[in-house]
Amino acid sequence: MKKRRSGAAIVVKKPFQRETNVPENEIIIQSILSQPFAENAYVFHLKGRSDCLILDPGFEPDPILEYVAQQRLTPAAILNTHGHVDHIAGNEAMKRCWPETPLLIGFGDAEKLTNARLNLSGDFGAGLVSPPADQLLHHGEQLQLAGFQLEVRDAPGHSSGHIVFIWQGASPARVFGGDVLFRESVGRTDFFDGDFNQLATAIHTQLFPLPDDTIVYPGHGPETTIGYEKANNPYVGEPSGFSL
Repeated sequence: MKKRRSGAAIVVKKPFQRETNVPENEIIIQSILSQPFAENAYVFHLKGRSDCLILDPGFEPDPILEYVAQQRLTPAAILNTHGHVDHIAGNEAMKRCWPETPLLIGFGDAEKLTNARLNLSGDFGAGLVSPPADQLLHHGEQLQLAGFQLEVRDAPGHSSGHIVFIWQGASPARVFGGDVLFRESVGRTDFFDGDFNQLATAIHTQLFPLPDDTIVYPGHGPETTIGYEKANNPYVGEPSGFSL
């Protein structure tokens, strides 16, 4: 099931079809830190193209808008890994600037966009909501946007509807992982729909089978690699007793 309200058509393919690798020097991934939760938003694009993707715009949207304007880019889509407030707070500003750009999120977290209690902003007295999604995503779908072929995978545990975006068209591959796997840590599981066992299972089955040199761009903290986390992560890696 997909729903669409506006924006350009999204090409979705099943099953996964591997791309030809994009050279490293053609890839631009800009991390933009947003306070007060030190959340990483990302703008990523390919050199020579004027379109880009915006991932998880947070509480401080202006630096994102400024970067996109400076680079003379046009967003092809706004992507949300999950519906917690620190990852969706900038959606409204993005849609206000680019109303025809589609907003995409996993179907399991779609309700959080428009419900302050579910997206946790109500806990802070903020009552913040986002525009609703233009398209809902499901495990295994592929998105062809701005020159990227992104595979959607379910990764619940931090949030029940959390998804990750995997790009295997680069060497090394890339994971835009939200709050699933951090450098030597993992996403919190103490929220109302969190579950550590689900989170660990998602990491072990959806992320750890990827090549060791796969780069993970997390929702908080520095980037890491799959191989490093398998060897060093105290919650889900070898120090926890896990072996692949």
